[in-house]
Amino acid sequence: MIDSSNPNQPIQNYEIVNSGLESQVAALLPSVAGYGGNLRSTNTIIPIVDLTAAAEGSSVPESLAQALAFGSQTAFSVSGATTTIVSNTGFFRIFGTNICSANSPVATTRIQFILTDGVSDKIILQAENRATTANIITTVTPFDFICFFAAGESLKITAGSEGDAVGSTRQLADISGTIVTPSGF
Repeated sequence: MIDSSNPNQPIQNYEIVNSGLESQVAALLPSVAGYGGNLRSTNTIIPIVDLTAAAEGSSVPESLAQALAFGSQTAFSVSGATTTIVSNTGFFRIFGTNICSANSPVATTRIQFILTDGVSDKIILQAENRATTANIITTVTPFDFICFFAAGESLKITAGSEGDAVGSTRQLADISGTIVTPSGF
């Protein structure tokens, strides 16, 4: 045990033998992968400075870099149509609300979010409302997800005649993964 009242207490070193930790160090620090030395710990307190944001090329934490900003948002409202909402490369947050109404026992309203590469489509999210009575039934479903778009890929929404997809898109990072800070920052 370390006696905190004794400033002259010797520094103690401990060898850490753990193949999982050694593999992680080799993967994260390839320049020392062939070092061959053992990991060690010490009873000395060493302050750690987190330079992650600066190393990523950003001066703002990731959570703040994702902030909504007037100049960074692209709003959309799709009703009874098919509309492309993202066609640029990079990482995008897509969020909003689906509103589906069905006003007869045979009515079905569907909203689909479709990723496409221009040749084939993949439905990634769908909201549907199917009326089972003569009453008007409306469902409201929030959505919030992040997509990556390579060159030639896009996201489109198809909404039935009684469906509305209303929301916004915000680019979070470019195709290389460089964080896109809010407009005006």
